[in-house]
Amino acid sequence: MTVRVLVADDQDLVRAGLRMILDAQDGITVIGEAADGAQAVALARRLRPDVCLMDIRMPVLDGLAATRALAGEGVADPIPVVVITTFDLDEYVYEALQSGARGFLLKDAGPAMLADAVHAAARGDALIAPNVTVRLIEAFAKSAPARPAPPSSPLTEREEDVLAAAARGLGNAEIADRLHISLSTVKTHLTSLMTKLGARNRVELAIWAHERGARSSSPRQRP
Repeated sequence: MTVRVLVADDQDLVRAGLRMILDAQDGITVIGEAADGAQAVALARRLRPDVCLMDIRMPVLDGLAATRALAGEGVADPIPVVVITTFDLDEYVYEALQSGARGFLLKDAGPAMLADAVHAAARGDALIAPNVTVRLIEAFAKSAPARPAPPSSPLTEREEDVLAAAARGLGNAEIADRLHISLSTVKTHLTSLMTKLGARNRVELAIWAHERGARSSSPRQRP
């Protein structure tokens, strides 16, 4: 199924670039563009895209307020939002996630991660840029339960390796390279981990690993 995306950014060149990148990906098509947050909310409610790609700093209504309007608590029929920004500021990350965003990326994340985030949001999952994951762990781990709930079923050794790598902030491609497994296998293990641990995204996986005291050393490399 093709994922229909609405792109919201106040810069014409950025919108054009994002459209070009997304339209070049398998299974993704851009169905609309918005130059400010208010326009993004109106278009999203009319077009009902599968995912909204939302910049933070926009006129009229900023991306965080637009995210709350489309995906925040109490919204009857929320639309998945992935926030993408130039600004690597913790307060933006926290507020974006609290506003209901299903992903948070920097604009230099690259086409592959951008596509991964869009597909993850469409599936109901979440993807957060690995370079902000470690900071989020430090911020959220203190409020996490001291003894996290056990997994619904035991983790396999390979899942333990993938969990340890994700907890260190490695991206999917880096995990695949480190463990000598395919990218699709990494994604399969992450999906399984989220199911077993009741986690919604990589940050919650990392927090679980931190609280449990998962292996902090580099994952073993097995053939």
